[in-house]
Amino acid sequence: MAIAFAREGADVLIAYLEEHDDAKEVAALVEAEGRKVVLVEGDLRSADHCRKVVDRAVRDLGGVDILVNNAAHQATFKDLADISDEEWRMTFDVNIHAMFFLAKAAVPHMEPGGAIINTASVNSDMPNPTLLAYATTKGAIQNFTGGLAQMLAEKGIRVNAVAPGPIWTPLIPSTMPEDTVKNFGKQVPMKRAGQPAELATAYVMLSDPLSSYTSGTTVAVTGGKPFI
Repeated sequence: MAIAFAREGADVLIAYLEEHDDAKEVAALVEAEGRKVVLVEGDLRSADHCRKVVDRAVRDLGGVDILVNNAAHQATFKDLADISDEEWRMTFDVNIHAMFFLAKAAVPHMEPGGAIINTASVNSDMPNPTLLAYATTKGAIQNFTGGLAQMLAEKGIRVNAVAPGPIWTPLIPSTMPEDTVKNFGKQVPMKRAGQPAELATAYVMLSDPLSSYTSGTTVAVTGGKPFI
């Protein structure tokens, strides 16, 4: 996603966890496109850290034009009793609370024409029971997006969401059983999972000034599976 925005001329800040070294690889690819990149390591579950992320964007990049909320945590469980209180809280902290913290910190620095894009999921509308905590947060993101879009309309800031279907990301092999991974994506009409590059274009489109009348909506990238 960062690479797709860089190719459209954007400088990029990437907030990442220390153990995710791929952020540095992505940064090198952004720089290869001739754009500036800022890396900020830390835990987005902290409201203070989210404010620091935005402060770095303002200081090092000159402001915030586009905010993409894409951080997520998921884990699979077959039984409600297997979901610990800590797991439930962490899923909400990463998936929805961080989104609120970042948006609240970023909006005062955004000009009319700015865009916020939140990552929802097909689980917002069609929850997978083995992803109960994750799917519940994605439903919350749908409502957060719709409500915030109305709240920020007078400021000229648009808020939309992208609902990915089966997309190959590091979350998939690391959080799903082997049999599920083997058949991942085969349930959609295109009979395959999507690639991150095929998903990133939806975020770029929603941030484009030509999408100036699009706010409060969700764009589904699902390989042909209807999302209502």
